[in-house]
Amino acid sequence: MVSRRKNPHSCGFTLIEMMIVISIMLILVSIAVPLYNQSVLRAKESVLRQDLFTLRSVISQFTLDKQRAPQSLDDLVQAAYLPKVPNDPFTGQSNWQVEQEDVLLAVDQTQPGISDVHSASNQTGSDGTAYSSW
Repeated sequence: MVSRRKNPHSCGFTLIEMMIVISIMLILVSIAVPLYNQSVLRAKESVLRQDLFTLRSVISQFTLDKQRAPQSLDDLVQAAYLPKVPNDPFTGQSNWQVEQEDVLLAVDQTQPGISDVHSASNQTGSDGTAYSSW
């Protein structure tokens, strides 16, 4: 029978090995977190652009179909142009800033109302412009 002798220095990791591993992990995390935050911001901006495009398109369709502009975004939901008013991705609420115009957008339009919609957020986008100006 062969007896095995354990070397007391061979079990576990040394302090320097642990420090190197933790340092590498911290470097990787410090690179990953800003990239993750930037991708989340780009996704929110993409959703905002899509929501604004949809709302503006639906406002135009409503105005042409009904020969009057909607007086609120809820008019679009009640007329079944939208299932619900989407939430602004930056405020988390459906508190869009609407532009009421007295100008008629179509030849056969009989009543003015909402002509445009913007984000209610006061934050600045990645391109340097305010979300409320998109």
